[in-house]
Amino acid sequence: MIAKENITGIILAGGKSSRMGTDKGLVLYKGKFFTQYVIDAIKPLVDDIMIISDNSSYDIFNTTRTNDDIKNAGPLAGVYTGLKHSKTEFNLVLSCDVPLITTSVLQQLIDAISFDIDIIQLKSKDKTMPLIALYKKTCAPTFLELLKKKERKMTQAISHFKVKTIVLETDLEHYTANINTIDELNKI
Repeated sequence: MIAKENITGIILAGGKSSRMGTDKGLVLYKGKFFTQYVIDAIKPLVDDIMIISDNSSYDIFNTTRTNDDIKNAGPLAGVYTGLKHSKTEFNLVLSCDVPLITTSVLQQLIDAISFDIDIIQLKSKDKTMPLIALYKKTCAPTFLELLKKKERKMTQAISHFKVKTIVLETDLEHYTANINTIDELNKI
């Protein structure tokens, strides 16, 4: 079991949110911002939390906010930025648009830590979820090289590493729902 002092939480909140029409991490759901739900879920598992966003509105969460090191390069650049600035070997990475996520679901990633594995991701509803995953800091240099080669796809980038995939039980799959549109928000 890895101590929480060896894990940093990285929340990606740098997307364009074009389908939602407003910054997804700052959308309210039952009186709380999406980002606050993610913070609440990861806080018991990590020592430090960092939000990757160029938007200073995220400063309301009283946690470290780091600007994207590589602009307009998608979530891969956000993960790279988080890993680069992290002070821990292990990093729990989540997008800001999963407000239903729970600590117990994320604990499965922590429980699966193995020193010979670079990335541990969830699989939910037959889809791998590289933005609900645990990354070793040592992935950062390879991600930077891929970004320099104009790679933007997370699935392509993680194919360069030893990856373990944790398949979620069917009754837990709803916790990983990405909320990208007003219609999806209304359904939850």
